[in-house]
Amino acid sequence: MSRRTPPEPPRDCRRCPRLAAYRASNRAGHPEWHNGPVPAFGPLGARLLVVGLAPGLRGANRTGRPFTGDDAGRLLYGALVRLGMARGTYAGGAADGLRLVDCRITNALRCAPPANRPTGRELAACRGFLAAEIRAMPNLKAIVALGAIAHRAVVAVHGARQIDHPFGHGRDHAITDGVRLLDCYHCSRQNTSTGRLTQDMLDGVLAAAHALSVNSARA
Repeated sequence: MSRRTPPEPPRDCRRCPRLAAYRASNRAGHPEWHNGPVPAFGPLGARLLVVGLAPGLRGANRTGRPFTGDDAGRLLYGALVRLGMARGTYAGGAADGLRLVDCRITNALRCAPPANRPTGRELAACRGFLAAEIRAMPNLKAIVALGAIAHRAVVAVHGARQIDHPFGHGRDHAITDGVRLLDCYHCSRQNTSTGRLTQDMLDGVLAAAHALSVNSARA
Protein backbone atom coordinates (compact mmCIF):
# COMPACT_ATOMS: atom_id res chain seq x y z
CA MET A 1 0.00 0.00 0.00
CA SER A 2 1.11 3.54 -0.72
CA ARG A 3 1.94 6.07 1.98
CA ARG A 4 0.98 8.95 -0.29
CA THR A 5 -1.79 11.20 1.00
CA PRO A 6 -5.02 10.07 -0.66
CA PRO A 7 -6.93 12.55 -2.84
CA GLU A 8 -9.69 14.59 -1.28
CA PRO A 9 -12.77 15.91 -3.11
CA PRO A 10 -12.30 19.51 -4.27
CA ARG A 11 -14.06 22.12 -2.16
CA ASP A 12 -16.51 22.78 -4.98
CA CYS A 13 -16.95 19.13 -5.97
CA ARG A 14 -19.75 18.78 -8.55
CA ARG A 15 -20.05 15.00 -8.70
CA CYS A 16 -23.41 15.13 -6.94
CA PRO A 17 -25.67 18.01 -8.12
CA ARG A 18 -28.07 17.68 -5.17
CA LEU A 19 -25.25 17.86 -2.64
CA ALA A 20 -23.61 20.77 -4.46
CA ALA A 21 -26.88 22.71 -4.37
CA TYR A 22 -27.35 21.94 -0.68
CA ARG A 23 -23.79 23.04 0.04
CA ALA A 24 -24.35 26.32 -1.82
CA SER A 25 -27.51 26.96 0.15
CA ASN A 26 -25.74 26.35 3.43
CA ARG A 27 -22.86 28.62 2.44
CA ALA A 28 -25.33 31.41 1.73
CA GLY A 29 -27.02 30.96 5.09
CA HIS A 30 -23.90 30.24 7.14
CA PRO A 31 -20.81 31.61 5.36
CA GLU A 32 -18.71 31.12 8.52
CA TRP A 33 -19.18 27.31 8.42
CA HIS A 34 -16.89 24.85 6.64
CA ASN A 35 -19.66 23.92 4.15
CA GLY A 36 -17.55 21.62 1.98
CA PRO A 37 -16.33 18.04 1.68
CA VAL A 38 -14.90 17.03 5.05
CA PRO A 39 -11.41 15.47 4.95
CA ALA A 40 -10.38 12.46 6.98
CA PHE A 41 -8.82 12.97 10.40
CA GLY A 42 -5.93 11.07 11.96
CA PRO A 43 -2.62 9.50 10.90
CA LEU A 44 -2.36 7.49 7.68
CA GLY A 45 -0.10 5.05 9.52
CA ALA A 46 -2.94 4.05 11.85
CA ARG A 47 -3.97 0.41 12.17
CA LEU A 48 -7.63 1.27 12.78
CA LEU A 49 -10.03 3.18 10.51
CA VAL A 50 -13.48 4.33 11.68
CA VAL A 51 -15.97 4.96 8.86
CA GLY A 52 -19.13 6.96 9.44
CA LEU A 53 -22.06 7.83 7.19
CA ALA A 54 -21.63 11.51 6.27
CA PRO A 55 -20.91 14.89 7.86
CA GLY A 56 -23.72 16.17 10.05
CA LEU A 57 -25.12 19.51 8.94
CA ARG A 58 -24.32 21.30 12.22
CA GLY A 59 -21.50 18.95 13.13
CA ALA A 60 -18.66 18.20 10.71
CA ASN A 61 -20.19 20.32 7.94
CA ARG A 62 -19.88 23.26 10.32
CA THR A 63 -16.50 22.48 11.89
CA GLY A 64 -14.66 20.75 9.05
CA ARG A 65 -13.59 17.71 11.09
CA PRO A 66 -15.35 14.32 11.12
CA PHE A 67 -17.75 13.78 14.05
CA THR A 68 -16.98 17.18 15.52
CA GLY A 69 -19.60 19.56 16.84
CA ASP A 70 -22.51 17.25 17.66
CA ASP A 71 -23.58 14.54 20.10
CA ALA A 72 -22.18 11.75 17.93
CA GLY A 73 -18.72 13.28 18.19
CA ARG A 74 -18.95 13.65 21.94
CA LEU A 75 -19.68 9.93 22.27
CA LEU A 76 -17.14 8.75 19.69
CA TYR A 77 -14.21 10.88 20.78
CA GLY A 78 -14.99 10.28 24.43
CA ALA A 79 -14.70 6.56 23.79
CA LEU A 80 -11.47 6.96 21.83
CA VAL A 81 -9.91 9.01 24.62
CA ARG A 82 -10.86 6.43 27.26
CA LEU A 83 -9.43 3.63 25.12
CA GLY A 84 -6.14 5.46 24.50
CA MET A 85 -6.81 6.06 20.80
CA ALA A 86 -7.10 9.83 21.21
CA ARG A 87 -5.27 12.34 23.37
CA GLY A 88 -6.48 15.69 24.56
CA THR A 89 -9.91 16.99 25.39
CA TYR A 90 -12.76 16.98 22.90
CA ALA A 91 -14.30 20.45 22.89
CA GLY A 92 -16.50 20.22 19.82
CA GLY A 93 -14.26 22.25 17.50
CA ALA A 94 -11.50 21.44 15.04
CA ALA A 95 -9.10 23.64 17.00
CA ASP A 96 -9.56 21.84 20.33
CA GLY A 97 -6.15 20.17 20.02
CA LEU A 98 -7.52 16.62 20.11
CA ARG A 99 -5.14 14.13 18.48
CA LEU A 100 -5.86 10.59 17.31
CA VAL A 101 -3.46 7.76 18.16
CA ASP A 102 -3.23 4.77 15.82
CA CYS A 103 -6.72 5.62 14.55
CA ARG A 104 -8.13 7.52 11.57
CA ILE A 105 -11.72 8.66 10.92
CA THR A 106 -13.52 9.29 7.65
CA ASN A 107 -17.01 9.05 6.13
CA ALA A 108 -18.56 7.04 3.32
CA LEU A 109 -19.88 10.35 1.94
CA ARG A 110 -17.74 13.47 2.28
CA CYS A 111 -20.48 16.11 1.95
CA ALA A 112 -23.51 16.67 4.18
CA PRO A 113 -26.70 15.33 2.55
CA PRO A 114 -30.17 16.84 3.06
CA ALA A 115 -31.90 15.26 6.07
CA ASN A 116 -28.74 13.16 6.52
CA ARG A 117 -30.00 10.79 3.81
CA PRO A 118 -27.64 10.21 0.87
CA THR A 119 -28.79 8.50 -2.29
CA GLY A 120 -27.17 5.35 -3.66
CA ARG A 121 -25.86 7.31 -6.61
CA GLU A 122 -24.19 9.86 -4.32
CA LEU A 123 -22.55 7.15 -2.25
CA ALA A 124 -21.27 5.47 -5.39
CA ALA A 125 -19.90 8.76 -6.72
CA CYS A 126 -17.93 9.30 -3.50
CA ARG A 127 -16.77 5.70 -3.07
CA GLY A 128 -13.47 6.26 -4.85
CA PHE A 129 -12.33 8.59 -2.10
CA LEU A 130 -13.00 5.94 0.54
CA ALA A 131 -11.17 3.36 -1.58
CA ALA A 132 -8.16 5.68 -1.91
CA GLU A 133 -8.22 6.28 1.84
CA ILE A 134 -8.05 2.58 2.58
CA ARG A 135 -5.33 1.95 -0.02
CA ALA A 136 -3.21 4.73 1.48
CA MET A 137 -3.14 3.14 4.95
CA PRO A 138 -0.20 0.69 4.88
CA ASN A 139 -0.70 -0.62 8.41
CA LEU A 140 -4.48 -0.99 8.35
CA LYS A 141 -5.72 -4.03 10.27
CA ALA A 142 -9.29 -3.21 11.33
CA ILE A 143 -12.18 -1.04 10.15
CA VAL A 144 -15.15 -0.06 12.31
CA ALA A 145 -18.27 0.76 10.29
CA LEU A 146 -20.70 3.02 12.14
CA GLY A 147 -24.03 2.02 10.68
CA ALA A 148 -25.27 -0.11 7.81
CA ILE A 149 -24.55 2.45 5.08
CA ALA A 150 -20.90 2.77 6.11
CA HIS A 151 -20.71 -1.01 6.33
CA ARG A 152 -22.02 -1.48 2.79
CA ALA A 153 -19.61 1.16 1.49
CA VAL A 154 -16.61 -0.66 2.99
CA VAL A 155 -17.79 -4.02 1.65
CA ALA A 156 -18.25 -2.50 -1.83
CA VAL A 157 -14.80 -0.91 -1.79
CA HIS A 158 -13.27 -4.33 -1.15
CA GLY A 159 -15.27 -5.94 -3.96
CA ALA A 160 -16.93 -8.38 -1.56
CA ARG A 161 -20.51 -9.61 -1.79
CA GLN A 162 -22.95 -7.85 0.49
CA ILE A 163 -24.90 -11.07 1.03
CA ASP A 164 -21.78 -12.70 2.46
CA HIS A 165 -21.22 -9.84 4.90
CA PRO A 166 -24.56 -8.74 6.42
CA PHE A 167 -24.50 -5.80 8.78
CA GLY A 168 -25.12 -6.47 12.45
CA HIS A 169 -23.98 -4.68 15.57
CA GLY A 170 -20.93 -6.43 16.99
CA ARG A 171 -20.34 -8.59 13.93
CA ASP A 172 -16.76 -9.23 12.81
CA HIS A 173 -16.09 -9.85 9.11
CA ALA A 174 -12.91 -11.09 7.46
CA ILE A 175 -13.17 -8.55 4.65
CA THR A 176 -9.69 -9.36 3.27
CA ASP A 177 -6.82 -11.59 4.37
CA GLY A 178 -5.26 -8.71 6.29
CA VAL A 179 -8.20 -6.50 7.32
CA ARG A 180 -11.26 -7.20 9.46
CA LEU A 181 -14.48 -5.20 9.44
CA LEU A 182 -16.38 -4.70 12.70
CA ASP A 183 -19.93 -3.35 12.77
CA CYS A 184 -21.43 -0.88 15.21
CA TYR A 185 -24.71 0.96 15.25
CA HIS A 186 -24.15 4.59 14.35
CA CYS A 187 -23.62 6.83 17.39
CA SER A 188 -26.36 9.24 16.31
CA ARG A 189 -28.69 10.89 18.79
CA GLN A 190 -31.55 8.86 17.33
CA ASN A 191 -29.83 5.60 18.26
CA THR A 192 -28.51 6.70 21.64
CA SER A 193 -31.71 8.41 22.80
CA THR A 194 -33.73 5.27 22.09
CA GLY A 195 -31.21 2.99 23.77
CA ARG A 196 -30.44 1.13 20.57
CA LEU A 197 -26.80 2.06 21.12
CA THR A 198 -25.32 2.64 24.56
CA GLN A 199 -21.92 4.02 25.48
CA ASP A 200 -20.88 0.55 26.65
CA MET A 201 -21.87 -0.95 23.30
CA LEU A 202 -19.84 1.63 21.39
CA ASP A 203 -16.87 1.22 23.72
CA GLY A 204 -17.05 -2.55 23.31
CA VAL A 205 -16.82 -2.51 19.53
CA LEU A 206 -14.02 0.07 19.49
CA ALA A 207 -12.07 -1.84 22.15
CA ALA A 208 -12.43 -5.08 20.20
CA ALA A 209 -11.26 -3.39 16.99
CA HIS A 210 -8.30 -1.80 18.76
CA ALA A 211 -7.25 -5.09 20.35
CA LEU A 212 -7.63 -6.88 17.02
CA SER A 213 -5.50 -4.31 15.19
CA VAL A 214 -2.76 -4.41 17.81
CA ASN A 215 -2.70 -8.21 18.04
CA SER A 216 -2.73 -8.58 14.24
CA ALA A 217 0.30 -6.32 13.98
CA ARG A 218 2.18 -8.42 16.53
CA ALA A 219 1.36 -11.72 14.85
